[in-house]
Amino acid sequence: MEQFSFPKCQKCETGDLVPLSDFGSQGAAIHYKAWVCTNPECGYNLKIRNGDVYLNESIMSGTLHNSRAR
Repeated sequence: MEQFSFPKCQKCETGDLVPLSDFGSQGAAIHYKAWVCTNPECGYNLKIRNGDVYLNESIMSGTLHNSRAR
């Protein structure tokens, strides 16, 4: 099994930056759409949306998200 080594967060120097993926409006996979720090107290994140880069947007709990019917 291959081991991955993620970069250390440069903000807190405690957590690792891990990539997150998503799906576009047409259903195509978008890999590495965001990078977030694994340290919950840090909250550093970098996101790509429509070709623009956003830093440190507020992070919301996914427990309030309603699933879409398929």
